[in-house]
Amino acid sequence: MSGPSPAERYAQAREERAHPITAAFAASQRFTLDPFQIAGCHALEEGRSVLVAAPTGAGKTIVGEFAVHLAMRDSPERRHPSKAFYTTPMKALSNQKFRELVDVYGADDVGLLTGDTNINGNARIVVMTTEVLRNMLYADSPALRGLDYVVMDEVHYLADRFRGAVWEEVIIHLPPGVRLVSLSATVSNAEEFGDWLDTVRGDTEVIVSEVRPVPLEQHVLVRGDLLPLFDDRAGVATAQVNQELMRIRSFKGPNFENNRRVQSMNSARQRGYEASRRRPNKGGTRPVRSANVHRIERLDRPDVVQLLERANLLPAIFFIFSRVGCDAAVQQVRRSGMRLTSQDERREIRAIVEERTRTLLDEDLAVLGYYDWLDNLERGVAAHHAGLLPAFKEVVEELFQRKLVKAVFATETLALGINMPARTVVLEKLEKFNGEARVAITSGEYTQLTGRAGRRGIDVEGHAVIQWTEGLDPQAVAALASRRTYPLNSSFRPTYNMAVNLIDQFGRARAREILESSFAQFQADRAVVGLARQVREQEESLAGYEQAMTCDRGDFTEYSRIRRELSDLEKINRKDLTAGRATRDQRQRQIASLRKQMQRDPCHQCPDRENHARWAERYWKLKRTIDGLRRQIETRTGTVARIFDRVVDVLAELDYVQLAVDGATSLTGAGRTMRRIYGERDLLVAESLRTGIWDQLDAASLAALACCLVYEPRRDEGGPGEQRLPRGPFRTALSATDDLWQRLDDLEKEHHLPGTESIATGLAQAMHSWARGVPLDRVLVEADMAAGDFVRWSKQTIDLLDQLSLVADGGLASTARKALDSVRRGIVAYSSV
Repeated sequence: MSGPSPAERYAQAREERAHPITAAFAASQRFTLDPFQIAGCHALEEGRSVLVAAPTGAGKTIVGEFAVHLAMRDSPERRHPSKAFYTTPMKALSNQKFRELVDVYGADDVGLLTGDTNINGNARIVVMTTEVLRNMLYADSPALRGLDYVVMDEVHYLADRFRGAVWEEVIIHLPPGVRLVSLSATVSNAEEFGDWLDTVRGDTEVIVSEVRPVPLEQHVLVRGDLLPLFDDRAGVATAQVNQELMRIRSFKGPNFENNRRVQSMNSARQRGYEASRRRPNKGGTRPVRSANVHRIERLDRPDVVQLLERANLLPAIFFIFSRVGCDAAVQQVRRSGMRLTSQDERREIRAIVEERTRTLLDEDLAVLGYYDWLDNLERGVAAHHAGLLPAFKEVVEELFQRKLVKAVFATETLALGINMPARTVVLEKLEKFNGEARVAITSGEYTQLTGRAGRRGIDVEGHAVIQWTEGLDPQAVAALASRRTYPLNSSFRPTYNMAVNLIDQFGRARAREILESSFAQFQADRAVVGLARQVREQEESLAGYEQAMTCDRGDFTEYSRIRRELSDLEKINRKDLTAGRATRDQRQRQIASLRKQMQRDPCHQCPDRENHARWAERYWKLKRTIDGLRRQIETRTGTVARIFDRVVDVLAELDYVQLAVDGATSLTGAGRTMRRIYGERDLLVAESLRTGIWDQLDAASLAALACCLVYEPRRDEGGPGEQRLPRGPFRTALSATDDLWQRLDDLEKEHHLPGTESIATGLAQAMHSWARGVPLDRVLVEADMAAGDFVRWSKQTIDLLDQLSLVADGGLASTARKALDSVRRGIVAYSSV
């Protein structure tokens, strides 16, 4: 293959001269940067913010890493060294990025803040969860000084209905000079999102790539055959799949009655088969299955793994939309006796596992199923889901990245998290349980899941395998795989904590304008955001004019108002020559009155009066423009701002804010406390503190009650009986908290707000036991949940207890600290970072 032409070499040299920092950075990478990565780096080098939307595994993070590189370049002339924050939606992703950046820049220059972890928080590069940055912005943290770049990885999380608002809060509140690097999965409305970013952040370049760096081959697994899903020429479901299914379904051999590899071709036979699956009528017998109806045999999971191994398609991730299914799949492979690793690999696996888990207590290992888990790892297989202990999940991730684990059976959460690409992705089904019913996965979810297939720099191509199930329509699968509809929709809504923080920092009027800048409002009415930004920008100029016309003799704003009113009246008199004598006399009396007011005003005698007056003219002209913009905004939808008004009304009724006659809003002492209470139940927590209903709790009872406020039971969980709840002061406090919740819920409904779910007590007894030091095995039995789930809810409980320790008064703050320490032990305290 010939090299680049002279013209191409010249263009490349010219580009490198124009962007020398990008050129040097690109030369230091282990692979050639793609055009979209180069474009993102160029935008940053030119001083712009950037939105990069590209497929999973395409290498979007290289643009974020370039922002860090820019921040770390020497800047001796600056008062504060340049800094970069790298935000992620999950602690696991933060941990992984922290380790990667430490490898590049060293431990001294990289920090980590994830709520329960604080490492070198004043470093020039800090990796953090997005919530931590939001809290820093509201607190006006000194750590923000020198901040030049913020990377928002997985920014499409702002669509998350529970946590998405945090992303918008950060984007809106970051100082104007901070350049934002937004990294997103491929979304169908990237340009719309980019337009919003450009509106609220200033000059933002939108870079969209739909090209996978590693091509994806898609297959349907029918019996033991991997059939291509697409016809290369037509880009539609391949005829080969349909022909194979027709051949299998129409086969009638000598063992037709026992052949489970075939099924009916016509709908009548299919209906007969479906009827055979239904429950029998009362008093009757189950219908006899038609002799002419047969099924296509599905391979067992060990057989599928073996097939992929023979085809050199490992390592693979099997997405199974069930934790139980993931664990069962590992056990099936284990029972088959399969080993996918060599003796040397098994030794390496054991060494890594023992090193990473050395801090776990010996008595907990058996409870956690450690020995079976280790045996499975040495075979080269593992499960990965939220029920797994975080320490175990991290080990699985590391071993998979090192190519030591060959097959991972995972839930869909893996597709949204850490960097864990495979050669092959297998989907056993194309439907999942969404909490209420089984529903088909969307094209966006399909793209996200299969995006893990194909490792850049390792694989020539990635492979997606859909396993055949009865009723699967190849044409529908092909349509699902070829669509790229994944819209990004805002989930932003004002909360009580957000309201008090905005009012405290900006006042109510400005807070409404800020909320009108949200992506939610932008999508509701794109014009409002642009108008709100104009208002904010022009208000800065207005403040400058007001400063310039300041007079040491009096209120020049009031003086200039009188002058302006007098001038307007004189203009009317000059133009309106048809007015009657009475009207003219009335106006003359008004001229005379205003002139006397003007002459009596102390500012009238100021020697710099006319200079001040010129600034005053600019002030009033601009104010008139701003007032006009505000009227336009008020006539628009105003959805988010109206919700904010309802939130403020609730806060005013409960005395968290004070509403003055002139419309000004200020915080009370309770409101200032609420500024530091974050979470879905911010108002309930604040009211519980203010009313003192938790003051008599001991540490274990407070931990149990905090758990009730953060715990979200699965939909299939039943409510616990009273005998499962801790006794004593806990029950009194729980009853009072529940009564308070009901009163607040009624109040919110009166103000047309959605309210919150009722308090969940399902984990109270287990958390109470854990805080009292009860061993892990007994606590997990009481909790009736996997260790990973218990750790996750324990850390949520710790987050709330930490807030209480900071905002509560006296004795309760001390109790919260004791409760926090009692929960943060054993497997909950474990951290691999």
